Parts: sequence; C-alpha cells; structure tokens
Amino acid sequence: MQVADAQIAPERQHRTFWWKEALIVGVFYAVYSWTRNLFGSNKIAADGIPEQAFTNAERVIQLERWIGLYHEETIQDWFLPYHWFIQFWNVYYGTLHFAATLGVFIWLYVKRPDVFPQWRNTLAMMTSLAIVGFAWFPLMPPRLLDKPCPAFDPSQYGGACLTSRFRAQGGFGFVDTLAEYGGPWSFDSEAMASISNQYAAMPSLHIGWSTWCVFAVWPLLRRRSAKGLAVLYPMATLFGVVVTGNHYWIDGAGGLLAFGIGSLVGWGIHRWNQGRLDHQYRQALRAASQ
Repeated sequence: MQVADAQIAPERQHRTFWWKEALIVGVFYAVYSWTRNLFGSNKIAADGIPEQAFTNAERVIQLERWIGLYHEETIQDWFLPYHWFIQFWNVYYGTLHFAATLGVFIWLYVKRPDVFPQWRNTLAMMTSLAIVGFAWFPLMPPRLLDKPCPAFDPSQYGGACLTSRFRAQGGFGFVDTLAEYGGPWSFDSEAMASISNQYAAMPSLHIGWSTWCVFAVWPLLRRRSAKGLAVLYPMATLFGVVVTGNHYWIDGAGGLLAFGIGSLVGWGIHRWNQGRLDHQYRQALRAASQ
C-alpha cells in the first residue's frame, strides 16, 4: 500500500524546472523593462520641461532637509577628487546589482529548492511594486538637477531651466559621475537615453535587490566573514548610489519598503501554494486508501 500511495499521491513540495524558471525570468524582465520605459524619461520629458520629476525631487529634498538627511552633495564632493574611486563606484552601480541578484537567484534554485519559490515571488513582487513607484512618482535623480532641460538640449533630461528655492547660486552642486568620470555605460548615449527611464529612482531597486540577496542567502552562510560581507553589500550599495548622484537617501528607504511588502506577499503566496499542494496530497492519500 505504501508503494501504491507513493505512485498515486502527488509530491508535497512544489517542483521547479530550470528551463521554466529561466523562461519566467526572461519574460518578467522583458515586461518589467517595457513597462518601466513606458513611463520613461524620454516620454515624461517629451514637452521639453520635466516639471513633474523635478517637483518630486524638491519634495524629497524638502523631506530630507526636515529630518536632517540632505547631505548627498557634501558626501559626493568629498570623493570627487579621487577619479579612480568614483570610476569604481560607477562600475559597481552599473553592473553588480544585476550580477549579484542573478547569482543569488541561481544559488537559491540549487541550494534551497524548498524555499526558492518564496524568494522568487518576493523578488517579482518587489520589482512589480517598483514599477508602480516609477509610474506614480517619477523622480529626477540628484545628478540631473543642474543639467539642461530637454527643451534646450534634446539629449539631456535635467531641470536646470526650472527655478527652485533649494537651488543655491551655483546650482545644487551634484555631478553626473557616469558622464563625467566614465563607467560601463552612460545615460548620455543615444541608445541608453532611448531605452532607459532616468526618472526611475523611487524606490531604489539597487537597495531592494541587494537586501533581498542578503536575506535569501543568509541561511546558507556559515562563516562570519561571509555573513559580514553579506551585511556590507546593501550598505555599500547605498553608499554607491549616493556618491554617484543616482539616488537620494530616501530612495533607499523606498527600496527597503518595497522589499518588506514584497516579502510578505511572496511568503503569503508560497504558504497558499503549499497549502494547496498539501490538500491535494491528503486527497490522493484518502483515494489510495479506499
């Protein structure tokens, strides 16, 4: 009877197949990129004056000034004389969040198949929430505040033509390090400008994804050095997005919020699916015992 039960009853654990997961990731990322760029900077700034993204930047600056966090320009200014240092963080900003997230995704699939669906769902929900944020709250990053408006230079997406009570006599003072110091790519290139959304800053997926990586792999880490590096990863990412002028501190908080909500939803979906499989399993056992 036990042999018959094993043949009839479905497996309790949700089975995953690498080709199916790869297909899901490919399709989801394509939809994510298309949707993000549907509300992209080249669309928002089509009238030549990206007033909405600039106004939202003022709101973020006002909030940060009120709570004492608005020091991004000072921090960036400390490190601008060290070109090699800034170039390192440009490369870090442009590449590592993709490589690390994909690496952890594959590692989870191999090493933690029992909870892989939960963390896959968390990543998907967090990224979906970010898309909503990009559409609802387009945000001009610090590096664009003093750059020309599209009305005066179609290749730029800045807000220099707009007045602001937060703009000092010399401007906001931020530097677009990718354009000035070099990196793996630059938003100033025609190809990147046409396919990217330069106002997709709130929430910061750099922070959300890096935090996801830490929580997802934590049970697999045995050495203190590995755990220490894991904890440093989102902290280094936060520093990198600020020193390169791509995000405000508040964007990082938005990324953490997206991760928190995504985790709750991902866990809920996983629990619901496991309950469904358990129910099927019990029904099959009853049928086999009759």
